[in-house]
Amino acid sequence: MHEPPEILLLGPGPSPSSPHVRRAQSKPLLGHLDPDFVPLLDAAQIGLRRLFGTENQLTLPLAGTGSAGMEAIVANLVEPGDRVVVGVNGVFGQRFADSVRRAGGDAVEVVAEFGTALDIKAVCAAVAVGATKLCVVVHAETSTGVLTDLRDIAAATRQSGALFAVDCVTSIGGLPLDFDEIGVDAAFCGTQKCLSVPPGLAPITFSERALERVHARKHPVPFYFDTKLLTGYFGKARSYHYTAPVSMIYALVAALEEIEAEGLEARFQRHRDVSAALRRGLEPLGLKPLVPVEHAAPMLTTVCYPAGIDDAAFRKHLRQQHRIEVGGGLGALAGKVFRVGLMGHGARIENVLRALAAFGDALAAAGHRPDVSAALAAVHCD
Repeated sequence: MHEPPEILLLGPGPSPSSPHVRRAQSKPLLGHLDPDFVPLLDAAQIGLRRLFGTENQLTLPLAGTGSAGMEAIVANLVEPGDRVVVGVNGVFGQRFADSVRRAGGDAVEVVAEFGTALDIKAVCAAVAVGATKLCVVVHAETSTGVLTDLRDIAAATRQSGALFAVDCVTSIGGLPLDFDEIGVDAAFCGTQKCLSVPPGLAPITFSERALERVHARKHPVPFYFDTKLLTGYFGKARSYHYTAPVSMIYALVAALEEIEAEGLEARFQRHRDVSAALRRGLEPLGLKPLVPVEHAAPMLTTVCYPAGIDDAAFRKHLRQQHRIEVGGGLGALAGKVFRVGLMGHGARIENVLRALAAFGDALAAAGHRPDVSAALAAVHCD
């Protein structure tokens, strides 16, 4: 087997995993109903409830990447003809709207330009206009790094009688969620961002209110995503639904142990601190974040290229000369920006310093004259 190179993953995901997580993945396999494995399922669910900020009984790590979590929300909560309001200010809002339409739902998009915040009042007004069954927003839009405040939307949705669902793929483990207190009925995420687990699991959570909607459905839920069948395996019955990815559960539990040891508040502050350090270091390089700090998610910073920089050449230089991966722009931002993820185990000051030095070198290779020394000094000036 070809040995892959050691790359510092500073893109929008996956993020670097710790030695503890990697060791956990290499442990001997057990059967997915083995009595020594079942307690790990319980540990995973308990840890995920804490991160989601919920007591929801149906909180579990669905096998599949984050998009599987999105499909699970749609499969269970959207029926043909349902009016679903979707906040769209990036690619992943667009994806959710598309998924709703594929399920036969009526997706009503409240659109904002990529890189800008959603108009919260417009989302609330759209929910109130018609007989809305579900409202969905992306908490931290992975394609832009914009953060959406959830509280007013949650209140308006609850008042209208609709359900409120949230994509927290990028935010979970890096920001406080408090979904029970806010009033979120369903949410999904992935493991490869701030949880720093390899991609392959999609943690989901459904409130009792959401499950009541599922039980009242007229149309059957696709087998794989059926919450009633998932509850059979992840609940007390432990009845077979699908073969759980045992090594991925090992990795998730190991990551949750690390999060517990660090403490949530310390972890959230670490993400804020490294984000601020990166932003301070960008200006001396002649780089500017796309999103104003008041609307920015701390774990993902989208950076605008100065004139004359070729996106593919810039990122190729980082990969080949510095063994660093960053993400390119998506949708309307393709070729205009690059995305820097400082997530989970990768959210560290030493990675900020290494990234800024590499950015400066790539800019210099393209004929610019960045002040790398000033950029590195700015990291420590808080």
